[in-house]
Amino acid sequence: MHIGEMLARNARKFPNDVALVERTPAEGKRTEVTWKQFDDMADQFSNVLAAKGVRKGDKVVHFMMNSIEWLVAYFGVVRTGAWVVPLNFRFTADDVKYCADVAEPTVIVYDEEFAPRIEAIRDKLPNVKTYICFGEKIPAYAESFTKLLEGAPATPLNIPITFDDPCGLYFTSGTTGQPKPILLTHKNMVCACITENAHHWQGKRDVFILIPPLYHTGAKMHWFGSFIVGGKAVILKGVSPEWTLEAVSEEGGTIVWLLVPWAQDILLKLDSGELKISDYKLDQWRLMHIGAQPVPPALIKHWKKYFPAMQYDTNFGLSESTGPGCVHLGIGNEHKIGAIGRPGFNWEARIVDENGNDVKRGDPGELIVRGDGVMREYYKNPEATAKALINGWLYTGDMARLDEDGFIWLVDRKKDVIITGGENVFPVEVEDFLHTNPNIKDAAAIGLSDERLGEIVAVIIDVAPGKSLSEEEVLKFCEALPKYKRPRKVFFGEVPRNPTGKIEKPKLRQKYSGMAEAFKL
Repeated sequence: MHIGEMLARNARKFPNDVALVERTPAEGKRTEVTWKQFDDMADQFSNVLAAKGVRKGDKVVHFMMNSIEWLVAYFGVVRTGAWVVPLNFRFTADDVKYCADVAEPTVIVYDEEFAPRIEAIRDKLPNVKTYICFGEKIPAYAESFTKLLEGAPATPLNIPITFDDPCGLYFTSGTTGQPKPILLTHKNMVCACITENAHHWQGKRDVFILIPPLYHTGAKMHWFGSFIVGGKAVILKGVSPEWTLEAVSEEGGTIVWLLVPWAQDILLKLDSGELKISDYKLDQWRLMHIGAQPVPPALIKHWKKYFPAMQYDTNFGLSESTGPGCVHLGIGNEHKIGAIGRPGFNWEARIVDENGNDVKRGDPGELIVRGDGVMREYYKNPEATAKALINGWLYTGDMARLDEDGFIWLVDRKKDVIITGGENVFPVEVEDFLHTNPNIKDAAAIGLSDERLGEIVAVIIDVAPGKSLSEEEVLKFCEALPKYKRPRKVFFGEVPRNPTGKIEKPKLRQKYSGMAEAFKL
C-alpha cells in the first residue's frame, strides 16, 4: 500500500474525523478538513493534472508554503504516478530555474506570493505547459488552483503504482553549493511511515503539531508516522513560542518536532517569565523530538527541567535516507543525550574509514547506513551517486564514533573538520561545549586559515537576550577545553541556519575569513 492508498484507506475508515488543521495565528485563522475531504480534494487535483496531460513519470514542480493545499497538491501529484518536485520556499528565481532545468517539469504549482519569481524565469522554462497558482491574485498566464478543484471530479484515477516507481524528486537544502536532486521511490515513502511509527508509537489519538517546512523530508516524514494510523495533524503557519504552546494547548497536541532554535526560544521565554506553563494545557504533550542538526545536550537538560515527564528523542537522517529515522536516540534513552542513537527500525549502520572498513570502536569514521529508505540515486548525477551509494550502503558524509553501549555519536560533517597543527577538531564538540554557557544563545565553530597551524578554531557567538559577553570571557570559559580545541578568535553575531536548522558554515567561512584577514589573524 503506497501513501496515496493510505490516504484513501484513512478516508474509508475515518471519513468524518479531522485529518488536518491549519492555524495562521498572525491572522487569527483556523481551518480544518476531514479525511474524506482531504481524500476527495487529492483526487480532484489528480484529475485536474490528468486533464492537463500529466502522465505517469512526468514531473510537477511544487512551490508552496505550508498549508492544507500543500498536502492536497502533493497527494494529487502522487496519485497520477508523476514525480512530485517540492521546492524550498526560500529558493530564488535562479534556484527554481536550476531545479526546473534538472527536473524538466510539465506543470508548476505555486503560491501567489511566488508569482514574481516564476514570472522572472517563465520564458526560460520551455517544458512547462501549465501553471497553476493558489491564491486570489492569479497571473494571466496561470490558472486558479481553487477554481480548477471546484470543477473537477473526486473519482480515483487508479493509476497502477509499484513500490519501485519513483515518487518524488527532492533537492537538498544547498548549504554547500547547488542543491543535489534526490530521487525517492514509493517504497522509500512507505519506509518512512513505518519507521517513524515504530519509533514514536503514534496512535490514532495522537495529535501531531507540524511546524517545519513541508518541502523538506524531515517534517513530512515525521508526520507520516501519524498519517499511517489516521492521526490528526495541525499545520502551524508561523513560528513563535507563544503560537507553539497555544497550538499544543488548544488542539490537544501530543507530539511536536522542533528545531534547536525553536526549542531555545521557548526556554528563553520560560526563563524570563514571558511564558508560563500554567497558562496552557500541556499535560497531554507526551513527546518532543529534535533532528536535522546536532542537538546540544545542555539544551535537552534545560528542557527536562520544565518538562520532566515528557518523552524525548533525537532523530538523525538525510534527504537521501528519506528523512529521519535511519538512526535515532530512542524514547527512554535520555541517559545518552548527546548521541544520535542506534540504527533505526529495519536499518543498519556502520562507521568506516576511507577504504570502507569498520573502524575500531570509539574511533571516528564516516557513518554509513542501509535500509529501505535509501534513495534510488542523485538524479542525472551518476558520479555523485557512485560516491554516495556503494554496495547498497549510503555514505552520509557525517563523521561519527560508536560508544561502548552501541550508541552513535555524531562528530561532525566530514568537510567541516578543522585540522589545526595536525590535530583534528570537530566543530560540534566545541559548539556543544559553548552551549553549556547560559549567556550563549547559539554558537558555531569554523576553521580559519593560519600560516603556522594550517587552521585555527574560530567561534561565532550569538549572545542570549539580556546577557552580555566579551571575547575575553569566552576565551576564559573555553580554557576547560583541551588546548588544541580552544578558539583563537571570537566573533559576535547571528549564527545563520537554513530552514531545516543546519548551520550554514560556508556563509560563515566566507564572511569571517575576510574579517580575519583584515585583523591579520
